[in-house]
This record gives sequence, C-alpha cells and structure tokens, in this order.
Amino acid sequence: MRRHPPGQRGFTLVEVLVALAIVGITLAAGLKAASALTDNAERLAQVSAAQWCAENQLVELRLSRQFPGVGEQDFSCRQLGRDYRGRLQIRPTPNPNFRRVDAQVANAEGLPLLSLSTIVGRF
Repeated sequence: MRRHPPGQRGFTLVEVLVALAIVGITLAAGLKAASALTDNAERLAQVSAAQWCAENQLVELRLSRQFPGVGEQDFSCRQLGRDYRGRLQIRPTPNPNFRRVDAQVANAEGLPLLSLSTIVGRF
C-alpha cells in the first residue's frame, strides 16, 4: 500500500473554492440561458396567437364581400386563453378599386405584438 506524505492527501481549500466558483458560474449561465429560452417560447406563443387574430379579422373582411370604407375599427380576440386587442386601419390606394387594410394586434396590456397588411378589392 502506497503512503502519501503528510499534507498531500486530497485537495487544498483554494482548489475546492476555485472548483465551486467555476460550478457556480456555469450554473448561473445555464439558468440565464434557460430563462431566455422560456421567454422566447412565450413570445412566440403570443405572436402566433396575435397573427391568428389578425388573419381572422382580414379573412372576415374578405368574406363579407363588401368594399370597406376608409377609417379605423377596433376589435378584440381571444386565443389560447388570452385576450388581444386590435385595430384595423383601412386606407385608400392610388387605384380606387382597392383598399389597404392594416391589422395591428396588441396584448391585453397594450404591448404591440404584430402588424399584418393586405389589399382588399372591390367585389
């Protein structure tokens, strides 16, 4: 059996503290990355739901088969258990047979999430 001289068994206190510092920094970086991924997933879910709201309003406008008047209209929508507020802005184009329609959607707190545009023609 091999014997170690006194004072040479195991790690020193400095080595243990350095190892703990490295592990702590690594764990902190991992938590920050996981938090960023969670925030991005939440943002993606909100933007997707806002897009569904905007597309629903634009499709409804097309299916009504009526030429929209120039102006603004507010709308609300519920997707994935959340409420969204939106505004349709209808503007003229150089060709009087078409209108530009912008659908802007915000979350319940009023934070803008999405803007979607289309052209609607005279039927």
